[in-house]
Amino acid sequence: MKKEFIQKQKERLEQEKTLLEKELDSFAKKDPHLKGNWDSRFPEFDGSETGGSRLEVAQDEVEEYLKRLPLEQTMESKLKNIERALEDIANNRYGKCEKCGKNIALKRLEIYPAAKYCVECK
Repeated sequence: MKKEFIQKQKERLEQEKTLLEKELDSFAKKDPHLKGNWDSRFPEFDGSETGGSRLEVAQDEVEEYLKRLPLEQTMESKLKNIERALEDIANNRYGKCEKCGKNIALKRLEIYPAAKYCVECK
């Protein structure tokens, strides 16, 4: 695999990593005790409501939090795949299928730079 291709993929992966971390940071915080784990923050809407309105706001906060959890998990998973791909680049393993060890097609890596399996093994 050409060094230029690998460098291009590395840059794409680093850009995507930065974007994911920025987006995660908008509604979650890094877990200081567990590497690669983020914890969604519970949203706090304006607390100026009273009576029934206050209950509606509380319900909205819970709904928003529950929407964030699967998004957080999906983004964490993407981030872990990107970090693994960057680690593979650093260790000269990038582009090798984790299952069969064959080279992953360049076209597949162009489409999905964090691919860890070839088409046959995915």
